[in-house]
Formats: sequence, structure tokens, C-alpha cells
Amino acid sequence: MGKSEYKGKASEILNRKGIKIGQTINIRTTSGMYSGILLPRYELFDDNHIVIKLGNGYNIGINMTKIISIDNSSSGPQSSTHIDGKSPDNQFKAIDKFRSTDLDHKDSLPKVALISTGGTIGSKIDYRTGGVTSVLSASELYLSVPEISRYASVDTEMLLNEYSENLTPDHWTLMANKIIEKINMGIYSGIILSHGTDTMHYTSAALSFALRNAPIPIVLTGAQRSSDRPSSDAALNLIGATRFAVKSDYSGVFVIMHANTSDCLLACHLGTRVRKNHTSSRDAFESIDIEPIALIHRDSINMQSNRMLKLTRRGDVKYSSYETSFDRHVILLQYYPGFESTIISDLVKKGCKAIIFEGTGLGHVSSDCFAQLKLAIESGMMIFMTSQCIWGRVNLNVYNTGRDLLGIGIVPLSDMTSETALVKAMWLIANNESSADIKRKMQENICNEITSVSPIE
Repeated sequence: MGKSEYKGKASEILNRKGIKIGQTINIRTTSGMYSGILLPRYELFDDNHIVIKLGNGYNIGINMTKIISIDNSSSGPQSSTHIDGKSPDNQFKAIDKFRSTDLDHKDSLPKVALISTGGTIGSKIDYRTGGVTSVLSASELYLSVPEISRYASVDTEMLLNEYSENLTPDHWTLMANKIIEKINMGIYSGIILSHGTDTMHYTSAALSFALRNAPIPIVLTGAQRSSDRPSSDAALNLIGATRFAVKSDYSGVFVIMHANTSDCLLACHLGTRVRKNHTSSRDAFESIDIEPIALIHRDSINMQSNRMLKLTRRGDVKYSSYETSFDRHVILLQYYPGFESTIISDLVKKGCKAIIFEGTGLGHVSSDCFAQLKLAIESGMMIFMTSQCIWGRVNLNVYNTGRDLLGIGIVPLSDMTSETALVKAMWLIANNESSADIKRKMQENICNEITSVSPIE
């Protein structure tokens, strides 16, 4: 059973009766009887609980000190293991829905690399605390979704085990370099990165720039609900990511998550045009100012027509050099009524190299900020303008306020999302020496982070 093997007293009892992971078992405890499928012991769980999946789809962890007897439901009461020498009161009948997770790597299938970094998709209930904890390695995540073996031969690697709120630009570099390592092996049709959802859109933007012109699809996916919940979106998202990674005609960085709250449709978003817009819904991710790149149904992948984008076909890039560094000295700052403009001078003193402002509407801040903005720019700081509005683009030519900001030296960023703008500035500053070049490139469309103006605009 490898990393999924139980240890200590649990292992002794299970091995004595030949009970294996995946079998339906009956457990009598001091508080009642339970019947369910014996699940693996994940590597970060303690040794004091046996975990089973109940008929209603939920998992429970049963403390070993509370167990009176255990038996394999298919073998009847005579094979019951009695912990305290007593016989069980009764036997439960259960339907064994377990499917073998002994996945074969079929040589005829395309190869995919699955890299895990943590997050809800790799989480389980910790039966000691009752909370969700990130515990699954890439191989365990693969074993939990055996359906993906129908579409690809998957090689797994656990790179990180972090919730995404803990990730930093240094982690983006680590991920990018690991993906480059996989690309250079030349054996993979695509790469899947499992990731926490809270900052997935930051990482997808970072990898879009660091790995621009990658020759194969790089697909980020995650889950809004942990994989041991009946309402989990983890399995379908991972299956969809696998299908897209091997079947898509296009390369680049993409995010695949649920397109609605049901299990019938997934959406594939471009890495620089996606945003998490809901705290907990399964369809939390949306493409901003464009349609999703593709809609993934149960039996088909339908690419969406979008004339505002320039996508690279798989394999068109034979070789590319990559720039994977990011500079942290960039601040994302939201303007609000009553904003204290001295914050800007404080950031100058702290060595901040650039500010991404989220202005109001078309990209405005109060005239009270103008003096501080001018001083900051004269000191060498670069200041860029995005909008707090989710949809639409910045336009500093409409009102006097915007024209004054242009005169001061504020650089407008069209319809680039503020999160993507932050990441792009970090990337450009780390890989360019000239502020003039950085300002120019911030306004250039490198990875579809800026879309062309549509007819309705």
C-alpha cells in the first residue's frame, strides 16, 4: 500500500484479518456501528484513526480507542476482529462502490506530467481536528481520480504542499523552472499543475509570462471543495484538465475549472484573462472581457471563437528561452474615498519600484494625490493605472482627471486586470534594466493580457 499504508495498531488489526484498502468493512464502536469503504491512510494523517467512506458519500475517521470490533462485510460475523473480546451486536449490509486504483501506465496513451503544489484539490478532512488540511501528494491525487488513466499516462511529482495564500513570487519561479524541466524532457503532451484556488489567477499570469511560447499546454486546476466531500469539484476538474492537456491544438497557460454549479460543463480560461470572482461557488472563475478559450463537455472540447486573441498552436514553437524571475518590489494599491496620499511617498522611501493603482471607473484617483504621484515618478518610481471595475478598460482621455494623470506620467493599462498587471510588472522589472523599456512593454500585448478593442466598444 506504500504511502497509503496504515501503521501501528490499525495496521496490526487490518492485516490480521486480511482487510485491504477499498473493501467494505463494518466497525462497531462505543458510540455505534458504521459501515463503509476503507480508505487509504494519507501520509500526513496520524496513526490513531481508520478512515472509511460512508454510503452517503462522506468520509469519517474513527478513533482506534473507540473501536470494539472490525470485520470485512463480505465475510460475515465469523471473521469479525474483536478488539475487546466481545462479539458485534449486528452486521451492516453495504454496497461496495470501490473501483480499483491500481492504474496502468499504457504505452499507447499520451504522457502527461501532474505536478502538485497543494490547495483544496489536494486536501482531506483531518479527523483529529475536523478541519480541512492539505495532505495529498501528486501520486495520491492521481490515485483518487482513476478516470484520468483513460486519457493519459500520468507521471506525478509533488513540488509543494501549500495553500495558495502562502505562495510567493519565489514559488512562481520554482514552478516555472520545474515545468521547464518537464518540457525539456520532450516526452509530455501537456503538463497539469494542481493549485489552490485563492491565488491561482496570479500564478497562471506569472507562468504565462515566464513560459511564453511554451510548445505544449500547461493547465492549472484546483477545487473549491475538498476531494472527500460529495459535492467536490476536484475529480471533474482534474479529468477535464487531463483531456485538454492531451487533446488541445493550442499551447500556452490555461486554467480549467467548473463553468457552472453542476457537473456537466467546465471552462478553460486563458492564464492572463482569468479571475476568481466568488469565494466558494464551484464556478468561481471567470474569463474577464473575453469568452473562455474552450468549453469542456462530458464528451467534447469545444474551442470558442475569439478574434481578439492570438493563440499559439501546439508545436509551432520549437525552442524558446524562458525568463522565470520576479521582483517583489511592486505594490498593488486600491484607491478609495479618503485615500491618504502620503502612502505613496512612504512606498518610495521603502524602495518600491512600481505601483499598480486600481483607480475608480475609467482609471481615476483624487486630485489630492497628484503632488505625491508627481514626486514619486520624478524619483524614478513607475506608476500604472488599472480599474477597480472587473469589466471594461481604462481610458484616461475622457475626463480632465485622466488627462491630468497622463500629464503627470501615469501609464494606463487598457483592460489588463490588476492582478495580471502586478505580476507582469514584477516579471518585467526582474528581467529588464530600463524603466523606459518596462513602461513600453507594460502597454504591449505579450500574452493576451491586453485585448483588442471589440466593435461594441
